Amino acid sequence: MYKISILDKVSFILVIIGALNWGTIGLLNFNFVHFLFGILPIIERIIYILVFVAGINLVAIFVKSKFVMKKA
Repeated sequence: MYKISILDKVSFILVIIGALNWGTIGLLNFNFVHFLFGILPIIERIIYILVFVAGINLVAIFVKSKFVMKKA
């Protein structure tokens, strides 16, 4: 079984934050990240990049876990 690291846990939290933000954008037309960090656009951009990298990491976890499951 694939061992979950701290990076994987942080990635999961960031992806949840990203999903909640997209949900509020779609349902309420309210961008929570922009609301919190709109005065500092570079911070807002960094958060979006971190959520993207976290999503890529979760895809990698999924692929690794599928590979490990088939191997066993």
